[in-house]
Amino acid sequence: MQQQQHNRYEKARILGARALQISYGAPVLVDTDQSEPILIAAEEYDAGALPFTVKRGYDRK
Repeated sequence: MQQQQHNRYEKARILGARALQISYGAPVLVDTDQSEPILIAAEEYDAGALPFTVKRGYDRK
């Protein structure tokens, strides 16, 4: 499965949401030596392990 390309705002939102999940006890999806949730989230993002999708665009009516 190809990883979706995200702009910097989407990436920041994804990493922030994932870091919050980790800080509340969600299981970590990659093996890491990091202890900070934001750094763990960044490693997961770089590894393509996050199940987030971004839907872009909308239909104005």
